[in-house]
Amino acid sequence: MDAAVSLLDMGERWERFAGEVGRFLAVGLLATIVALILFNFLVHGFNTANFALLNDQPELAYLIANTVGMAISFQGTKGWAFRERVTNHPDGGLLAFIGINLLTMLIPMGCLLISRDLIGVDDPISDNISANVIGLLMANTARFFLFRELIFRHPDRFLTSTDESTTDPVPPSAHGRVGG
Repeated sequence: MDAAVSLLDMGERWERFAGEVGRFLAVGLLATIVALILFNFLVHGFNTANFALLNDQPELAYLIANTVGMAISFQGTKGWAFRERVTNHPDGGLLAFIGINLLTMLIPMGCLLISRDLIGVDDPISDNISANVIGLLMANTARFFLFRELIFRHPDRFLTSTDESTTDPVPPSAHGRVGG
């Protein structure tokens, strides 16, 4: 009977994991679409008489566009993708979220740098394949696991003792304000 219960638990865990992955990808897709449009507007112009504000600075354009995307991503990730998880960060995980995003943003920026400066291609398709397909796939995979493990943790992970009578599985920050 224990094996059946164990398999049932695994099924529930996989369902929860799949739900988190799906919601994370949906939030990421929205943030990516916004960042993609903004990046391409800044670097390639889109019918603005061949004028693009940051054509010579694609890395800066990528940083700006993805900062806007990051704001969208934080709200969706915290409020929806990992809604069943809690954070023990006093700021709700905002600074850690920003730190992880900035760190992992180096991955697609590095891909863009390689394609432009090492390979020598700077057309819109090459820019988007290097930064927004290859780089973003690698960065989003890293973000998902880093957010899940370092910011939005499952309440059971806050257990610090095996004595259930003295251990609260929810961190103090999840209970709301204390005293007044």
